[in-house]
Amino acid sequence: MTENHDGKQQGGVPGRQRKRFPGISSRAYEHPADRSALVALRKLTGFDTVFKALSGLLPERSLRLLYLSDSVRVSDAQFSHLNDMLRDACYILDLDRVPPMYVTQNPVPNAMCVGLDEPVIVLTTGLVELLDEEEMRAVIGHEVGHALSGHAVYRTVLLFLTNVALKVAWIPLGNVAVMAIVTALREWFRKSELSADRAGLLVGQDLRASMRGLMKLAGGNHLHEMNVDAFLAQADEYEKAGDLRDSVLKILNVLPRSHPFTTVRAAELKRWSESRDHQRLMDGHYPKRSEDKDASVSDSFRESAGHYAQTVRDSKDPLFKLVGDIAGGAGDLAGDLGGRLRTVFGGGAPKEPGKDTGGSTEGGSEKDAGGKPGEGPEA
Repeated sequence: MTENHDGKQQGGVPGRQRKRFPGISSRAYEHPADRSALVALRKLTGFDTVFKALSGLLPERSLRLLYLSDSVRVSDAQFSHLNDMLRDACYILDLDRVPPMYVTQNPVPNAMCVGLDEPVIVLTTGLVELLDEEEMRAVIGHEVGHALSGHAVYRTVLLFLTNVALKVAWIPLGNVAVMAIVTALREWFRKSELSADRAGLLVGQDLRASMRGLMKLAGGNHLHEMNVDAFLAQADEYEKAGDLRDSVLKILNVLPRSHPFTTVRAAELKRWSESRDHQRLMDGHYPKRSEDKDASVSDSFRESAGHYAQTVRDSKDPLFKLVGDIAGGAGDLAGDLGGRLRTVFGGGAPKEPGKDTGGSTEGGSEKDAGGKPGEGPEA
C-alpha cells in the first residue's frame, strides 16, 4: 500500500494528509486500566502457549466456517471500499498481517474482533448502512486497534473461562466468586473499548467523524437532526446529574454492559484527543512494539491506580465527589492529628484551629495557602 500524497481520493484512502505510526505499540493508545491488565498478561510465561492449547476447546473453527459460509468476505472483489479501509488502517498502525473481515446480515449496527489463531473482524450490514466513509474508517480502525492490542485473543479465552465458571456457580459461594470475576472482566472490556476508540481516531485522524459515528450508534441515521456539541453536553449532564441515588443507579446500569455508554465514549475520546499524551503521539513520540517486553507491570498498575484516583478527584458525579470529600477530610484529620502529636511530643501545647500562637507559619499558613488536599491548583 502506498501513502496518498496527491490530495486525490483513491478508493478507501482519504485525500487528506494523515500521519503513520511505524512500529507503534498498542500501549501508546491503551486506556491505563486496559494497559495494566494487558502488560501483566503478556508477562506471564507461557500464557500465550496455554491460549493456543485452549483453542481446541473453543468453537473458533466453527465460527470461522460459519462466517465463511453465511457472510460476505471483504476483498478486492467484494466490498472493495471496506477492503481499502482495512488495509489503510493496518498501514497506519503498521500491522504485519491484514486480518480477514466479513460483512454479516444483521440490522443491528455492530462490529467485533474475535479469534485466537488470528483475529477476525466482523461488521454487520446495519453498521455498513448507517455510517459514512469517514465514520466507517474510525470503526475499522477501532477493530484493528483491538487486533493490535491482542484483545481478540485475551477476550475470547477469558469469555470462555467465564462461561466455564458460570457452569460451576452452584458450588457454595461459587456464584459470588463468579460474579466478582464477571464484573472485573466487564470493567476491563469497557476500558478496552475506550482504547479501541483511540485507535480508531489514530487511523481516521478526524475527531468529528469519530463523534458522528458514536452519535449515530445512539440516535440512528438522522444526522441532520443531531449535533455533536449537544451530544457531548449530554455526557456532561449524565456525569453530574442527580444525587447519590442516581450515582448508584448509573453503576447498576453499566455493570451488565460490555461497552461504555455512547455519550461517555464520546466525552472520553474528546478528552484524550485534547491531552498531552495524544499530542506527543501525533508528534511521533510513542512506545514501540519492540519495547513491549521491557514494559514494567508495576509501573502500569501504578499508572492505572493514578488514573482512577484522578478520575475520582475530577469527577462531577455526586458519589465520586462524596468519596473525594471524604478522602480530603481524612487527609485534613490526619494532618491535624499529626500536628497535635508533634506539638505534644515537642513539649508545646496544641494550637487551636484558626489561631496563630506566636507568629509561626507551621501548619496554619500551609493550609491557608493550599486549601484542603485535592482542592489546590492543578500541577
